[in-house]
This record gives sequence, structure tokens and C-alpha cells, in this order.
Amino acid sequence: MNRIRPIALCVFKNNNRILVFEGYDVIKRETYYRPLGGGIEFGESGEVAVRREIMEELHSEIEELKHLGFLENIFVHNGNTGHEIVMIYDGALVKAELYEQVEMEVIEANGERIRVVWKSLHEFGEGKSTLYPNGLLEMLRTAH
Repeated sequence: MNRIRPIALCVFKNNNRILVFEGYDVIKRETYYRPLGGGIEFGESGEVAVRREIMEELHSEIEELKHLGFLENIFVHNGNTGHEIVMIYDGALVKAELYEQVEMEVIEANGERIRVVWKSLHEFGEGKSTLYPNGLLEMLRTAH
């Protein structure tokens, strides 16, 4: 499908770590990480979308939600080209116990199970773990 997909992601911080899901590209043989969130439905704002997605994925509301910026993400995943306009948010999870869990398993609407972990920002970068979308690591390092 050749269309641009709007998505909203939220970065949750815990000391110098962020909450990310772990994905794997079978063609590139690459493990990668991305903050939680998902597609913005027609007629839905980015803020409403990210709140809905986090409720579906983590069963938690978000407080202190703040828009950090936009990224354009053109990528190839499992051999398929994708194009996303990404709204990036920063927020805090209402369910404080989620900050205590080292890793979690989230079941997506399609039944897919994904691993969610806290990873240090120092673990990402050239020659280290990959954080998507491109440009997010720089955005987080310069945002205060």
C-alpha cells in the first residue's frame, strides 16, 4: 500500500532509560527498538491517538503529555517500503508499577505478542542498538 501513515509515539523516561518495544526485521536480520504508540485514525488528534494506543498496550493513562515534535520516517521493514509522519510525545505513565518492571509482554490488537523493555539512551547510536524512527535519538538528546 503506497500511502503515508500518520502515527503518534510517546517516550516514557525512567532515569536515563526509555520504554521501547523490541522488533526484528527478518530480511536485514536486525533487532530494533521503537517507543510505544501507533496509528492515528481519521478524525483523531495525535494526542487522542497516543492516549488510546497506550491504554490498549499498557492499560495505563498518560499524564504530563507534551508534544516534542514531528519526524518523517521513510524506511524498509521486512522488504517493504514504509513512509510515516510521526508525532513524538513525552509523557508519564499513571500506573507507577510499570516503571518497576524490567520487561513486559504486550499483546497487540492483531494478537501479535511484543516485548517491551526499558533501555538506556546510552545503548543507542552508531554501532549500538538501533532506535527508530530515524532522528528520534537526536531529538531526545537535545530536548530538555
